[in-house]
Amino acid sequence: MAERVQQPPAKRLCCRPGYSTTCRQGQRAGGTVCGGSGSGQGGSNKTQSPESLLDIAARKVAEKWPFQRVEERFERIPEPVQRRIVYWSFPRSEREICMYSSFNTGGEENASSGENVDETRLPFRRGIALLESGCVDNVLQVGFHLSGTVTEPATQSEPEMVCSVAISFDRCKITSVTCGCGNKDIFYCAHVVALSLYRVRRPEQVKLHLPISETLFQMNRDQLQKFVQYLITVHHTEVLPTAQKLADEILSQNSEINQVHGAPDPTAGASVDDENCWHLDEEQVQEQVKLFLSQGGYHGSGKQLNLLFSKVREMLKMRDSNGARMLTLITEQFMADPRLALWRQQGTTMTDKYRQLWDELGALWMCIVLNPHCKPEQKAAWLRQLKKWNSVDVCPLEDGNHGNELPNLTNALPQGAHGNQDSGTRPHRTVFTRAIEACDLHWQDSHLQHIINDDLYTNYCYHDNTENSLFDSRGWPLWHEHVPTACARVDALRSHGYPREALRLAIAIVNTLRRQQQKQLELFRNHKKDLLHKGVTSITNLEGWVGHPLDPIGTLFSTLMETGRGDEDSLQGGFLDFSASTMSSSKHSELHLFPSTRRFLEEGESYLALAVETALMGLGQQRIMPDGLYAQEKVCRNEEHLIAKLQEVDLDDTLVKIFRKQAVFLLEGGPYSGLGELIYRESVPMHTFAKYLFTCLLPHDAELAYKIALRAMRLPVLESTAPSGDMSRPHHIVSVVPNRYPRWFTLSHIESQQCELASTMLTAAKGDARRLETVLESIQKNIHSSSHIFKLAQDAFKIATLMDSLPDITLLKVSLELGLQVMRMTLSTLNWRRREMVRWLVTCATEVGVYALDSIMQSWFTLFTPTEATSIVATTVMSNSTIVRLHLDCHQQENLASSARTLALQCAMKDPQNCALSALTLCEKDHIAFETAYQIVLDAATTGMSYTQLFTIARYMEHRGYPMRAYKLATLAMAHLNLSYNQDTHPAINDVLWACALSHSLGKNELAAIIPLVVKSVKCATVLSDILRRCTLTTPGMVALHSRRNSGKLMSLDKAPLRQLLDATIGAYINTTHSRLTHISPRHYSEFIEFLSKARETFLMAHDGHIQFTQFIDNLKQIYKGKKKLMMLVRERFG
Repeated sequence: MAERVQQPPAKRLCCRPGYSTTCRQGQRAGGTVCGGSGSGQGGSNKTQSPESLLDIAARKVAEKWPFQRVEERFERIPEPVQRRIVYWSFPRSEREICMYSSFNTGGEENASSGENVDETRLPFRRGIALLESGCVDNVLQVGFHLSGTVTEPATQSEPEMVCSVAISFDRCKITSVTCGCGNKDIFYCAHVVALSLYRVRRPEQVKLHLPISETLFQMNRDQLQKFVQYLITVHHTEVLPTAQKLADEILSQNSEINQVHGAPDPTAGASVDDENCWHLDEEQVQEQVKLFLSQGGYHGSGKQLNLLFSKVREMLKMRDSNGARMLTLITEQFMADPRLALWRQQGTTMTDKYRQLWDELGALWMCIVLNPHCKPEQKAAWLRQLKKWNSVDVCPLEDGNHGNELPNLTNALPQGAHGNQDSGTRPHRTVFTRAIEACDLHWQDSHLQHIINDDLYTNYCYHDNTENSLFDSRGWPLWHEHVPTACARVDALRSHGYPREALRLAIAIVNTLRRQQQKQLELFRNHKKDLLHKGVTSITNLEGWVGHPLDPIGTLFSTLMETGRGDEDSLQGGFLDFSASTMSSSKHSELHLFPSTRRFLEEGESYLALAVETALMGLGQQRIMPDGLYAQEKVCRNEEHLIAKLQEVDLDDTLVKIFRKQAVFLLEGGPYSGLGELIYRESVPMHTFAKYLFTCLLPHDAELAYKIALRAMRLPVLESTAPSGDMSRPHHIVSVVPNRYPRWFTLSHIESQQCELASTMLTAAKGDARRLETVLESIQKNIHSSSHIFKLAQDAFKIATLMDSLPDITLLKVSLELGLQVMRMTLSTLNWRRREMVRWLVTCATEVGVYALDSIMQSWFTLFTPTEATSIVATTVMSNSTIVRLHLDCHQQENLASSARTLALQCAMKDPQNCALSALTLCEKDHIAFETAYQIVLDAATTGMSYTQLFTIARYMEHRGYPMRAYKLATLAMAHLNLSYNQDTHPAINDVLWACALSHSLGKNELAAIIPLVVKSVKCATVLSDILRRCTLTTPGMVALHSRRNSGKLMSLDKAPLRQLLDATIGAYINTTHSRLTHISPRHYSEFIEFLSKARETFLMAHDGHIQFTQFIDNLKQIYKGKKKLMMLVRERFG
């Protein structure tokens, strides 16, 4: 809180007209300690005597009456009575002081914030430390005002600081605080805590005076003048201007100060009109919330806001009116958040954490307006405020959408409960809508009052067995109300500090749910044949309980669990008094876990068991998937949170029976159950819940566990059409492009949960062939994602080949079967993991055995592309590692190799471009197969193969010792090649040079045959000149591949085939020269001169080359005479 140095203004004017001058004469303003004469509390005596009647009466008056009313009621109040009232008016409980000086009572911030907070730095803990180390001094209580000094010890970085602290109080509540430390925070500083606790713990050491006005009434004129003058003298620098101003006003008859009877007294207590509440610095609350919001979730601001919400709940539980006051301040800052308008304008969604804060805000307002002791005028004021916020354009909607924030690409499909409505016509439900609606709820229903107030409320003679009967067949009370609303009542009772009443209502609601579940089961059993025949899958619950904004199942579960664990904090506090009967509020009587309330439990049943059963009923409810990303994420989040809570419970025999009972109910519940035989296409899937049930039931009833898990594997929303009998939503049969499915934003998460469920079953079924077969069938039927099936295949493989045991061949076969399904699913679609999948499948097949490898090669065309089949599958199968791994004999090796060669030839026929080389490699050891592969290459060379592929195969042939075949393929490759004049760095140049070298090495005829192809395909002068130079260095056919020279006759440049190559080279230089000169720039002149020098070398290789080059240069000078600088360089070099 912002602690201010100045004193708070006086609350009311004080005067004593009934006191006469003679009465005041001789009386002195003496002071006694708080625990002095007549004290009934706080003494240090070990023996305690009964409280006096004065103390009892004074304590009650101090708690309930403002002191002004006491003064008005009695003409004269004896001084001892005043002292005892003043004494008892200070708070006696440390709990409220702790609440206003730390985030959680008892310093539990660590658990709430999830951070390692140093508790010793919390104001309450620091205040205790200051008190216990003797840092509190000069404590004085004057009337309803407590003051003192608190010394903050010196530290390494800070000097010692003495803080003056002042506290005003009224009716056992601190109403204002000031401290000289200047600290600004929502909560009381450590110095205020230290002084307050000093007064609570050591009242006998506090000097107590009556209100200062009472003391002044006892003074005569001389004493009053002396008092004022001494006061001014001691504090003349601070009060002299004020004193003079007041004196002037008092001496002026017409001044405002003389028009008012009496004078203000800051120590005189509260007036009749003052609101009795603990001090809360509203300005600091607003500033802190504004700061947290501005940080946008960074620096732990989200956790800080959640802690503020927890503080509101704590205040409500203490029945502190500041709870609603503080929430109002928080809400105003939330509504003023500038990001709301920005997000609305941009059509973007708020962050998930921020969205959850808004949810908590709405839930808290629901609790506040459902306060069972709320006054009508108070509720009316809240309703006006809620409606005002609700009407603001940027007020967040309950489902997290802004209406038009996301374009609906699937308007042809119905969306949830309001599927037939246009999004513009749907009622906009904001986060405050439910709280506004709750303002119409009341607590006056007599049946409800009896449920809440009476542990003995039964009716064993009640025989009305209708759907909405008030009692069940056992005579126990039922409460029929919209389940989330009824649970909101429970939450409100808990929040406002009525745990026993909340428990009673929770039990009535749960018993009602159990009765409804039983009746629904009976109804379905009676009409099962008709329903199954018709295929009716209409949803029975448009509004699910798990993921609901009011979290009804979570509320019931928490209420019952807290009672089952004997949570003291949840069990203390007073109880509602709706009827004439009054009930004890003793904390000690609550620690027996409400024994009388147990009459509404089954024999041997506990609150914990009831909580677990409630959670199972809620999680198993068949409910429609809500609209919108946030609402769908909330369904998943709440389900996982509830299951996490269930996992903390250790299962005993009683709980196992409940699990069995609910599992049977869920399997046989028809359209009421998410695990029933009839399921609506857009129902929330049960994968996560079923996985939990499966794990819990497996050790106790494996058959039932598998029934649950297998039933839950379905995911009908991914089926292409709705079931034939589903006419409630015929739109689903329409194919909508690009997405034929409803807008399930969490579908990827749902599919991953489905995969997790399947993986759990596979793990559990290891060693059981029958179960594995059943699980495999379910996976193949229900899982539609190749990546998830691949994950399951990998999981099964890992489980089957654990190092500490022999491989499970059945599970390996399941793994292989799933892998084969993945291959078929991804064969014609792009998948970046495809190569990984293929390699893994071969590994899996290897583990299964040689027959599995042979099988996948036999049916390769349904599983792999030709490239995959040759480069990965066949190559791996033929590798030494595979042979060693399988311990194959020669016969088995040959059979496997034969299958691989057959596969390779088939692939080469189908895709020669990519598979021919692999086929040749695989067929090397079989002459017939190799020849077949070579012929396939030749057949494809003229049509479908590129020069790159042909050159690669040609080089392979040369390497394998087939130079003539290599030459043949090289000539075929040259026919596809085309190198233009400027492609002097083309990657195919090396292939051309290699082909010419190969031809030259084979003989004159081969070289003569390839040179025309080179001349036709290559227009690049530098490449042609390089080939020409190489051909003139050695004799054709006389140089082996390793350049072993022989003394043969060199080929003449004047005769074919080199004459043709020389002419083509000269022509290429001429053409290239003209092409380069067309767009040449000065910075390329020197490079061009070097190019002409290389051209001259080639020209000079001809017998008349000198003449040709001279004519060529002259021609250039004439044509490009405009390029004077360049032509000058040409003259300098070439004349």
